[in-house]
Amino acid sequence: MEVDKSGRQPQQIFFLEAVKTASTADILFGSSFNFVTLDDPDDLSLALENPKGFLEVHQWPLIIDEVQKAPGLLNVIKMIVDEKIRKWMRNNEERQLMYVLTGSNQYELQQGISESLAGRTAVFEMSGLTQIEKCGLQGDAFDVDIDKLLRKENESKGFYKTKNEIFNLIFEGGYPNVVTGQKPREIYYKSYVDTYIEKDVRKLISATSEMQFRRFLSLIALRTAQELNYSNLSSDLGIDVDTCKRWISILETSGIIVLLEPYMSNISKRVIKTPKLYFMDTGLCAYLCKWPNAQMLQDCAMSGAFFETYIVSEIFKSYYNKAINPKGSLYYYRDIDKKEVDILLVKNNCLYPIEIKKNETPIKATKNFNVLDKYHQEIKTGLVICNCDRIRPVNEKAYIFPVYLVGV
Repeated sequence: MEVDKSGRQPQQIFFLEAVKTASTADILFGSSFNFVTLDDPDDLSLALENPKGFLEVHQWPLIIDEVQKAPGLLNVIKMIVDEKIRKWMRNNEERQLMYVLTGSNQYELQQGISESLAGRTAVFEMSGLTQIEKCGLQGDAFDVDIDKLLRKENESKGFYKTKNEIFNLIFEGGYPNVVTGQKPREIYYKSYVDTYIEKDVRKLISATSEMQFRRFLSLIALRTAQELNYSNLSSDLGIDVDTCKRWISILETSGIIVLLEPYMSNISKRVIKTPKLYFMDTGLCAYLCKWPNAQMLQDCAMSGAFFETYIVSEIFKSYYNKAINPKGSLYYYRDIDKKEVDILLVKNNCLYPIEIKKNETPIKATKNFNVLDKYHQEIKTGLVICNCDRIRPVNEKAYIFPVYLVGV
């Protein structure tokens, strides 16, 4: 947890973002915290018209859901927290957690944090459900320690998934309302896209661009697990490159996509290279690509891209769930000879190469690992993540690793 310039620990306010927010906050803090949601029109009206009065009615410790709908609350919260901190410091009292602020619009939340609550927050990015959470397990951040992975394999033998079952999970996605069956998949994703565009990003794009933005979403979905080419995208959409970059930034900040940067030993060169784009939710991606069912998705030409997207998103989600920023640890490699390594995990100045193959018995999966020798860094034993049933060595360079164990 970071310390702000005054030396104070920002322990007073937590933000929990994205799709699991309200239920997660309730489970974590339970009856010890009051709860209010700004989805309630009466509470929202009070928060907008009289934020100070709202916080007098709803006393801390307090969970406020959908707080981004009333940005005026943040300045008042800042004043309340600062006053309380000064009192605790004068009296040498132990500090308490005062507010848990949750919301579904990450873009607006992050803007509010930077403008009103810098140095006073701990931010947790919440994504869709992982495959491990669907099994009722807590899970852990993805690791490459083979001894640790072998121990976890022994504890998770009952969770093996066939190829058909994995693609059912890919098609389903990780949004709780779909996973729990509360809403039909097609209806939910249509509603999600409509709401996202009409409420979350409409003010960030011009009203006349809504149809273009919808098409942009679909084109991005068709390019999941590919290198991001702004020129091609802008040409296909008939928009300028700057607009394309801005829309990509909106999707990334909103948690819809992640960008995996290429690995370069020279950091100054890394920023001018092309990142790879992945959807964070494969169910949403499949919906935007208009795949009607899991079997057709499994048999289509994009099945490998969806399988890769699923693995990358599961790894990212496993990091987020442990409040770990994957940036700085996860990269990919590709050179001008088109030799590629799907994921490079950088840990303690060592490189762990990881290949992703949808087949159960991948052939020559480690053929490009030798290209990493040019970095003069220690190359550790890597992984080939595929749809096999158990961990086993493929050669001296890597182990075959089952997809169902990612994030265990």
